[in-house]
Amino acid sequence: MAVKKYRAAGGVVIQQGQIEGLNPQKTYVLLLNRPDRDEVRLPKGHIDPGEDALTAALRETEEETGFADLLSLADLGNRYVEFDYKNDHYLRNEHYYLMTVRSARRTQRPVHDAEQFQPLWIETDLAVGMLTFEAEQDVVQAAIARYQEIG
Repeated sequence: MAVKKYRAAGGVVIQQGQIEGLNPQKTYVLLLNRPDRDEVRLPKGHIDPGEDALTAALRETEEETGFADLLSLADLGNRYVEFDYKNDHYLRNEHYYLMTVRSARRTQRPVHDAEQFQPLWIETDLAVGMLTFEAEQDVVQAAIARYQEIG
């Protein structure tokens, strides 16, 4: 089994319901449904060569969710995740940022992302329990706490 190491970055998008279809009195977290793997997860992806973590997090979150007007509110730090997938062992350094949506402006998602991921706005009190992976549950709990601190 080969060991593969890489860096990834992503966003925890939290939004007071100002997006069409959301209750303006509630706060939501933007998650991704990935039905082909029966997963609900956070938007994130590889940090490209020469790219910093924040730039990668904003790019990946936009590509996977389609929301193009994102604002980073806080750095949530790094998490280290190990997992096995297709006969390889992965060591991934994940860097997350707390984000919000400044406007409902959307962008066309790359076909590969649009086929894999369905964006879901989930109320904050339900979001943690919907995530498939414990490491991402921890990130969302920290993001919600930070969001409440900065109000």
